[in-house]
Amino acid sequence: MDVRKLNDKFIELFSITPFIVRSPGRINLIGEHTDYNDGFVFPAAINKAVYFAVGTKFEQKFRFFASDLNTYFELSIHKLDKTKTSWANYLLGVYAQFKKAGYSLGGVDCVFGSDIPMGAGLSSSAAIENGFAMVLEILFHTKTDKLQMVKMAQKAEHEYAGVNCGIMDQFASMFGKQNQAMKLDCRTLDHEYTDLNLSDYAFVLCNTKIKHELASSEYNKRRKECETGIAILQQNHENIKALRDVTLEMLENYKDQLDQVIFNRCAYVIKENIRVEKAFQALQNNNLIQFGELMYQSHKGLRDEYEVSCRELDILFDTAYHTPGVIGARMMGGGFGGCTINLVKREAIKSFSEKISVSYYQKTGIIPEIIHVNIDNGTEWIENIFQFQ
Repeated sequence: MDVRKLNDKFIELFSITPFIVRSPGRINLIGEHTDYNDGFVFPAAINKAVYFAVGTKFEQKFRFFASDLNTYFELSIHKLDKTKTSWANYLLGVYAQFKKAGYSLGGVDCVFGSDIPMGAGLSSSAAIENGFAMVLEILFHTKTDKLQMVKMAQKAEHEYAGVNCGIMDQFASMFGKQNQAMKLDCRTLDHEYTDLNLSDYAFVLCNTKIKHELASSEYNKRRKECETGIAILQQNHENIKALRDVTLEMLENYKDQLDQVIFNRCAYVIKENIRVEKAFQALQNNNLIQFGELMYQSHKGLRDEYEVSCRELDILFDTAYHTPGVIGARMMGGGFGGCTINLVKREAIKSFSEKISVSYYQKTGIIPEIIHVNIDNGTEWIENIFQFQ
């Protein structure tokens, strides 16, 4: 990302020197659809990010420029309703949360751009929300801590983007640490880090370059299906608050009270929580083979029990599964498109990439995007822009 160009564009548009905020996307090593069930996830922030060049004047206006789209947006700060400009809603949604919290805010001038591949399941929306939350904190001296920013970013996603997401994406983007992954308890928000000692291996993402239209609706549907299962189980166990509190044995005991689809959804979530715990221990013990096997199991559960995979993701998974040098692979994100995440021997990355590209193109007519990522710090204020020259 050419951050200097954002800086220069800001000066061209607004005639003052901006400050810069960087807000990263994230990968999730394992633990999908567990966050909104009060479960465990295992994400890490990456070196693909949204960058904001920002300042303010006395005008009571939003003046936004989306560099990637070459699009300008202007609106009074007193009009916080959702607009027809979808990308601006992410910013307005965060601003609205700060206003609801009682903070005194003014106008904002902003130029932003991103090198996060769009539609790849790398949480570009969470990066935008977190980054703009930090922008507002710095501009208006709100003394908002990072956890408050994460919660407001999540609410902005709910209210302005219409996606009833869990907290993982925003949390990982904000609290990520370089070369470390975090195990996050989505109920308590307790988290612990482990070094990523991948040795001769690396994570490689393969982007399907598709996003099926039903992705958002099916995401919300899965949440409701989990809630249905919980409501039935609560009739027998009052202490159950979420699937986090249910064991596989308990679920089996009430199988006859659950529709098969609801049973499968619940079973997947319970098993995935167990996989997260095992995966964290495997990486702490430098057992990459065990970790990779848990990745395989995760994909099969998402495909067969939670049913959020799709033909394109399964093609990438199946190809990776049968490729030498790969020891783990799974779909990543909400499903119905986006990326697979693969644990690949470094010396095999070139041949892996070639095999994936050929196989996927032959079966879909699409050339997949191969994305190499490093694990990086979370949302941050960049004091020295000249490091990007």
